[in-house]
Amino acid sequence: MSESLASASNIDDKTLSKIANQIRILSVAMVEEAGSGHPGGAMGGAEYTSLLFAEYLNFDPSDPNWFERDRFFLDPGHMSPMLYATLSLYGFYSTEDLRNFRQWDSPTTGHPELDVSRGVENTSGPLGQGHVFAVGSAIADKFLQARFGSHLAHNHFAFISDGGVQEEISQGAGRIAGRLGLDNLILFYDSNSIQLSTPTSEVSSENTSAKYRCWGWNVIETDGTNLAHLRSALNKAVSEKNRPSIIIARTVMGLGSLDSDGNSFEGRVSTHGQPLSAAGADVKRTIANLGGDPENPFELLAGIPDAMAEIIERKKNTADKKKKIKETWAKMNGEEAAKLASWIAGKIPNLNFSKVKQKPGIATRAASAAVLSWLAGKVENMIVSSADLSNSDKTDGFLKNTRAFNNNDFGGAFLQAGVSELSMAAILSGLALHGAVIPAGGTFFVFSDYMKPAVRLAALMELPVIYIWTHDSFRVGEDGPTHQPVEHEAQIRLLEKLKNHSGRPCLLALRPADGAETTVAWKLALENRNTPTALILSRQSIANLPSAGLNRYQEALQTERGGYIVEDCPGKPDIILLASGSEVSTLAAAAALLRAKGRKVRVVSVPSEGLFRGQDPSYQEAVLPAHIPKLGLSAGLPVTLEGLTGPGGRVFGLESFGYSAPAGVLDKKLGFTAENVLKEAEALLSSSSLAPK
Repeated sequence: MSESLASASNIDDKTLSKIANQIRILSVAMVEEAGSGHPGGAMGGAEYTSLLFAEYLNFDPSDPNWFERDRFFLDPGHMSPMLYATLSLYGFYSTEDLRNFRQWDSPTTGHPELDVSRGVENTSGPLGQGHVFAVGSAIADKFLQARFGSHLAHNHFAFISDGGVQEEISQGAGRIAGRLGLDNLILFYDSNSIQLSTPTSEVSSENTSAKYRCWGWNVIETDGTNLAHLRSALNKAVSEKNRPSIIIARTVMGLGSLDSDGNSFEGRVSTHGQPLSAAGADVKRTIANLGGDPENPFELLAGIPDAMAEIIERKKNTADKKKKIKETWAKMNGEEAAKLASWIAGKIPNLNFSKVKQKPGIATRAASAAVLSWLAGKVENMIVSSADLSNSDKTDGFLKNTRAFNNNDFGGAFLQAGVSELSMAAILSGLALHGAVIPAGGTFFVFSDYMKPAVRLAALMELPVIYIWTHDSFRVGEDGPTHQPVEHEAQIRLLEKLKNHSGRPCLLALRPADGAETTVAWKLALENRNTPTALILSRQSIANLPSAGLNRYQEALQTERGGYIVEDCPGKPDIILLASGSEVSTLAAAAALLRAKGRKVRVVSVPSEGLFRGQDPSYQEAVLPAHIPKLGLSAGLPVTLEGLTGPGGRVFGLESFGYSAPAGVLDKKLGFTAENVLKEAEALLSSSSLAPK
């Protein structure tokens, strides 16, 4: 646990109360100006944020990217007015920014979007994920301390609402954080007994404090409207040495709001998700009650600018002390300091992936294990996780070369997340948000369904998280349709088509066709520092793709272009066969049958349509000419490849759930054999307008 240096000199409670009221006034005014938003919760949480930011959160407003800063993760993104109002007092947002809340091209978006330069540590909105990001961030901090020393230590504060506690993801986060003893994690539970459509009593009767105690947390219950009580709670939390802490604070929805008769309008469901005026409160009376000018609600209260200037100066001084400690360490530990700096910068070591040894004809999950085993000794800041499947998704290739994290032991580099795919995915995002580590996590591809909310937010935040999804098709076999992904690749490929706010495809999806392509896929995943990467890998063994005589790895480097010619023919092909993953080797076998019948055939591997579509149009046309019939083979939905086969082509794929049977039997029953591809190709050649006459 990092000491809170700022708490050594408290701000007087009268000033903090005024800051809290300022946050309330600005929150109300922002939502009224926008005509939409969530003011009630922001009003109830203002005491805590005023105290936390002023006395406990170590950060430097003049240096927002300072690496050893404390982190603040907002879970309920609808409470963005509270966050923006608080950060505006530290110079991160202007009055004009607040006035433009929820408007086009405004930095004050409806739900916060990652922008460290403005003090926003995470994108939030879908309840539950924000506080799990804090768990990941706290793990990254502990991992780095184990390697470089406790001078790097900092705290990770998260703010969670009733909805976030109710979301199932909180179960995995609570269990994992308690199990690991993350004493650098402090969770503030804003328990105001109100949610969007009902009082919480209508949906839950759980004993939240007992639940967190069972998980091994330090549980502190307090009055969230009383600064002295909150300060006592925070002091207990920051001094805890062995457990994560949760402060369960009783707060009041819409604290300070009045109706037109001057009566309290607090504790109403109606103030949760609409402007106070629409909820039935009197905005002018409310602002006046809080000490503001109803005619100029964005004007700061008397004394606030001076008070904030003093607080900011204290923060800079505190940060300077910590920076000097690190500078002294760096002078005495030059090599280690240079390594840490490169990790923080997101650099990866120079790696010669051609040195990875792959056995012939293996499953791509096994090929991935070979790469992970090789990487374990070379990428020191890599953290790998698995959702109770390490010996099956083959992330144990990494684990066998390190050890799993344990309670207060972060000398290893593996997180056993247990059966909690969504929690694991959000923790991976938290690791990436913290920085200086490279996160990767594995499970079966069919269970990516549990992860997609976190994958989507990682894509939106442009985080370099690596997802290792194995057992990629109906060839899972005997486990049957519950475990056989069919529609999943099409879903993930849609993210390759969706652009992020930087204009790039928001996710890189790679489904390699053999061991060599798997090695290159890992190379691309590590080099991709701009978006998440999905590695989609087979359960079953796959024949190596045919080689033109060169080193197969060198040929597979063409994976970097998303799609490439595996086998070609002299002159113009009669037909082009294309696929990704396991199906490419089936196409290669079918091509031999077609050639025996006198047909000229090209076989194309397309591990990433997103990468392929990013190539020069002349390259795309050279690989997949528009005027030649194309047959795609997909173990998923046909739509997965229809954008590549185009007019005059077709895709043979699955159009139903799979079945329980051995993989080889399913291949025959479902038509995924060279003989059936031959039949499909001949049918296409006899019917396509593009076929040679």
